[in-house]
Amino acid sequence: MASDSSVVGQFPPELLAVICAHVYTSGLPPPTPSLDPLASLASADQSGTPTGLPSSFPLAYWPESVVRKTLANLCQVNKSWYEAAKPWLWRKIEIRLPRSWLSIVEEIAGGDDEEEAALMVDQTLRSAETAAMAARFLIGESSGSDAALELHDKVLERLSGPDISIPPELLTPPASREPSPRRLRTKSKSPARWKLMRSISVAVQDVMERTHPGLYVPPPHDPHPGRFVRHLDFNHFRTIGMRRLVEEGVNNRFVTGERLVAVLKELPNLLVFGATEYMDGALTFPVLKELLLRGSASRGRGRPSRGRDIVIPDPNDPEQEDLARRRECKDLEAIDLTGCVSGVFVSSLAQFVNTFLIGHSESDSSDSDDERERRPRRGRNMVQEEPLIFSGMRRLGLRGVKSLQPHILEPLVLAFPHLTHLDLSCTRITPEVLAALANSPTVRLESLALERCNWLTGESIAAFLIDAPCAADIRELSLYGDYTFPSPLTEEDLHEIVTRAPCFTRGQLVYLDLSSAPVTADLLREACPPQPRLRSLGLSHVRDLALGAVADFLLAKAPAVEVLTLVTATQELAAVSMRQATVALHAQLVRPLCTPPFSFSLSGTAKAEDPPTRLRVVELAPALLTSLGAGAGTWRIVRSKGGRGWYVDAASGWTAEVDAGTGGSVLRRDLSPNHPWRVEVEALADANGNVSSGVGWHARKMEVLHGDGLLGREAGLYGAVAFAYQG
Repeated sequence: MASDSSVVGQFPPELLAVICAHVYTSGLPPPTPSLDPLASLASADQSGTPTGLPSSFPLAYWPESVVRKTLANLCQVNKSWYEAAKPWLWRKIEIRLPRSWLSIVEEIAGGDDEEEAALMVDQTLRSAETAAMAARFLIGESSGSDAALELHDKVLERLSGPDISIPPELLTPPASREPSPRRLRTKSKSPARWKLMRSISVAVQDVMERTHPGLYVPPPHDPHPGRFVRHLDFNHFRTIGMRRLVEEGVNNRFVTGERLVAVLKELPNLLVFGATEYMDGALTFPVLKELLLRGSASRGRGRPSRGRDIVIPDPNDPEQEDLARRRECKDLEAIDLTGCVSGVFVSSLAQFVNTFLIGHSESDSSDSDDERERRPRRGRNMVQEEPLIFSGMRRLGLRGVKSLQPHILEPLVLAFPHLTHLDLSCTRITPEVLAALANSPTVRLESLALERCNWLTGESIAAFLIDAPCAADIRELSLYGDYTFPSPLTEEDLHEIVTRAPCFTRGQLVYLDLSSAPVTADLLREACPPQPRLRSLGLSHVRDLALGAVADFLLAKAPAVEVLTLVTATQELAAVSMRQATVALHAQLVRPLCTPPFSFSLSGTAKAEDPPTRLRVVELAPALLTSLGAGAGTWRIVRSKGGRGWYVDAASGWTAEVDAGTGGSVLRRDLSPNHPWRVEVEALADANGNVSSGVGWHARKMEVLHGDGLLGREAGLYGAVAFAYQG
């Protein structure tokens, strides 16, 4: 054991970093998912190394808790492993408990007062200068006290330049300060810590480069982890059960706008952010500016158009200081605002849109017509700003943001010109917004959700899917509706979509939900083109459809469908007694599509044929699931944490046995009773709804943060919206 430790101790830091990177990526789902919930921790212990393939068991990827525990254990081995594992341990932060959030605030943004900031600057200067003197000593130059003092003076002179964002009062030790009127300016006394560290490192390197070209000075060590964070979400955050008074919940919130802004300022490499209704009161106007005005948005905002005069920023302006800091941050790639409906968030987002996207503030909109007439208009020779766009944003989730008005929603959506995933379900999107999005030459949607958008019309949806270039590459499409908010599509609109829309005619759809749309037997059997890649199909709330037509469509045109939703759908399941419905379900759907054809061989060596389709999960209405009892054969009833439930074939699942013919995983339909995945499904069925929020099939919510789309899998509040809620 001692020899093994010595060998590992000799590994170079790059190799340790690669090992930790592999541990982190072991927790990421594969590009092609298995569509099944992640097995429990007991089954995960039996699974071993993740396969990286679409596999129900062995696991395709480790659970998040296993990855974090592994990285945390690596941090405790020695200092080398700590330095290698720390960036990956902090790469993704999921806020779960209020006290953990306060700890993260203290760890990332703690010590924000002027005295501690000055002490940190002094220590960082000493560390950087010591490294520089050590580098000079290696090349044979003097490294005495006089040389060190000379280097210190040159670094201070460089840091006092106009292009360095360190206030002069932070460059002197606290004990040697004297009151100065300059310290009373409005400029922030403590810039972001990562900005200070970078400025000091650049200053020392510039000074050494002038006297010793090519000499490398290592950057000073930064113990704070803010620069490592790429992912921050509040999906699991709760304050329920803390026995707090109503007054405490209103006046003493854990997640406040001030704390969130302080944390965001220390996250220059943040790429993903997720919020929920439990903390949307903290999404204030400064928070939205810190989130959205990053990277290219700050580099473009305020610039004059080509051929205009150059605008010189005021170095003493705090807004210009924040703008300069945000320019060095990375662009946000994904933001999920599911369920954020608080008045603070809605008013802040409206202020942001009016200020930066429309070009007038709320005060301007409240002015009278006479005041607007007297206001001087912009002349032809005055500086014109370029329109603000967020070119780095790829995925946007606004599901359930019902309080956002259309005149705010339209400029917000159009400000993201490179979207690939867009979830506008349960919002006030109008046909005008959809038409404006269709005119975008740069948007290329891969996943689109327009669930229960009662302001849309069937003509606008059909025109968008048929004519819009941005909709030609859609692979995941949700047009879900129910009896409360039915689909606006007419039979003619739906016929035009399935016969002319590129996403249908190319046969590239993998997820499709047409619940409550006027789907007919002729549409499925004749008009709809084949969909060989379709894996999850939603046809709920379509009472006039025949069950035989659905079976014929799956058999002839979509044999790869694994998940089918038929909640209160078809004449045979919704318009008859429960006993007749259970008989029709097995006779017309389960038996002909999910049972292998009968075969007989005298030698006994003939290979059993596969079922004609891959159907293995059917979502049904709760009443029909109750009438099915415990299920028939290998089929079991799995209920979600909410009102949804599925009829699942426990003997079917993806396994990591590489098929020689396809080069991928195999969908087995004959799992033994003691197979871990079959045991897992049996346990979910016995739980009778007492399961986690991430258990279910055919998600209603788009997975935005990781880019997995409508085939992705989530837990927490996002998982409840995706798999638990019936409506």
